[in-house]
Amino acid sequence: MVELTDAQLDAAEALGRALQAVEPRAATAHYDRHLGRVVVNLTSGCAFSFPPHIVQDLENATDDQLEGVEVLGLGYGLHWEALDADISVPGLLAGIFGTKAYMARRAGQAKSPAKAIAARINGAKGGRPRKAVAC
Repeated sequence: MVELTDAQLDAAEALGRALQAVEPRAATAHYDRHLGRVVVNLTSGCAFSFPPHIVQDLENATDDQLEGVEVLGLGYGLHWEALDADISVPGLLAGIFGTKAYMARRAGQAKSPAKAIAARINGAKGGRPRKAVAC
């Protein structure tokens, strides 16, 4: 294991304090069963929440597993021990809910009654209609 000097620890602590003013960090986090959302209180005094089913590694979690959320380190991450899942707080705030591949899969999964009806109608006609090409 690498030994850190007092000077290195002091420098890291100073950098953390400097970043504290400009980067969002979690002060506390909990899972609200009634709302079905993870609620994150930031060090700035703001709060946000998100439905866990949209986040990679949390999409199939039970309420009991979701209640085990912990804030990591200086508040830059959230951790669920039971799920072995770590989520970035700045990433969540930026709308990043997983890897690029996960986000790409989710982008085409919009579900609505209108989309389901259109898919059935198009399927009965032999598939999605071709786009008209202007001459």
